[in-house]
Amino acid sequence: MPTLRQAVASDAAAVRALVRAAYAKWVPLIGREPKPMGADYDAAVVRHRIDLADLGGELAALIETIPGPDHLLVENIAVVPAFQGRGLGRFLMAHAEWLAAAQGYATIRLYTNQRFAENIELYLALGYRIDREEQSALGVTVYMSKVV
Repeated sequence: MPTLRQAVASDAAAVRALVRAAYAKWVPLIGREPKPMGADYDAAVVRHRIDLADLGGELAALIETIPGPDHLLVENIAVVPAFQGRGLGRFLMAHAEWLAAAQGYATIRLYTNQRFAENIELYLALGYRIDREEQSALGVTVYMSKVV
């Protein structure tokens, strides 16, 4: 079982490195860096909740959440490639759903690139539904939600 802790300002560089490693596999698929690879994690660790998952003494994954007016938003979930396939994504999504319920939200939301099919399949398997899809210059964004 991973251990969780909230990121603090001094974790920003490690968060950035983890996200860049986790999302690197998508660059050839979409022909550019996905949005999370260029995010300002110095600001994010202060403004958002980022929970870090440690496995065997190593930083393995993270989930970033942002409170909304009527929902909790999963802004980012990332797993280090060496730790993928071990259930950390499911573990972190369950944690986010627990956070949503604990904060009084009835709904949790997320969005992802339509070309990230394995992610969409995971979210559907976890009970999320597709709310809408939006085309932009960067591709198609799939918006999903789940009642918690």
